[in-house]
Amino acid sequence: MQPFLKRFITSFALVFSVILSPFISQSAFAQEKTEFNVAWSIYAGWMPWDYAAYSGIMDKWAKKYGIKVNLVQVNDYVESINQYTAGQFDATAMSNIDALTIPAASGVDSSALIVGDFSNGNDGVVLKGDKTLQDIKGQNINLVEFSVSHYLLARALETIGLSERDVHVVNTADADIVAGFSTDDVSSAVTWNPLLSELTKQPKTSLVFNSSQIPGEIMDLMVVNTHTLKDNPKLGKALTGAWYEIMGIMKNKQVATKAKTIMAKASGTDLAGYNQQLAVTKMFYEPRTAAEFTQSLDLKHAMKKVAEFSFDHGLLGVGAPDASYIGIQTPSGIYGNPQNIKLRFVPDYMAMAANGEL
Repeated sequence: MQPFLKRFITSFALVFSVILSPFISQSAFAQEKTEFNVAWSIYAGWMPWDYAAYSGIMDKWAKKYGIKVNLVQVNDYVESINQYTAGQFDATAMSNIDALTIPAASGVDSSALIVGDFSNGNDGVVLKGDKTLQDIKGQNINLVEFSVSHYLLARALETIGLSERDVHVVNTADADIVAGFSTDDVSSAVTWNPLLSELTKQPKTSLVFNSSQIPGEIMDLMVVNTHTLKDNPKLGKALTGAWYEIMGIMKNKQVATKAKTIMAKASGTDLAGYNQQLAVTKMFYEPRTAAEFTQSLDLKHAMKKVAEFSFDHGLLGVGAPDASYIGIQTPSGIYGNPQNIKLRFVPDYMAMAANGEL
């Protein structure tokens, strides 16, 4: 996995999850235990988990609650979610889109314990030449199909009254995006940082749309199996406590540089590169801010859009009749089927952190 490899779902991953789902035992999660496995992958908003392991902060919080938490870096991001879906991990870092289309679509009841950030310019649409978004009509668009980039393109087109029928999506591996854009055959692409910054550095290019124009829709989460969390609230408290201790370090100028330098090195970049990533990532450094965002009606509306995109692209599982097939529970209400809730946004632990109750 390359440094800062973004969150994405492939049709293979979806098929794997759907095939696997009948064999997943929910009851296997429903038990009190003392040791937990938590997966994360390299991305700007998830590097604090690496620091949690490196610094001993995770061990400290786990010890406080009499448990052991193993933070495991998984190089293949989609595989980490597939393993979580299969029950091999108790919790995993993933995007809101992938939380819906992999575990939830596979029948695994999951809870977003921590809403860590949302993309605020980390993802963008780039055209060659002095262009505007209106010039995208009829073009071939190179991107990773069914990814966050694909979602961003769909939302961009929607803002100007177009749809994917008005363009031609060309499925392109993330490793080939920059090289392809450098050729005469490719005139437009959608990608994420640091690839996005490499495209915009090329002469005569135009960044015509980015994720800051759909704030709050592309979120990065720590997702826990709902049954595990219910039976083991100590896990939720330990993860949340460790996370916000690190958030406190990252916002403290006196100690942030050392911590972020460690995170940058672990992700394959330097401090300047990591800070560039963070500049277009809306990190919720304060637990109260994260809890308030989670409780807002905006989150419910964002998940409705994600569900509609997912259904339109066949990502909600075999037999899903419409976008509301899977129930998504948020503090402001349920979107979808209340009898089939498989994704929940839980502000309780973030509120505990905000109130000093951990």
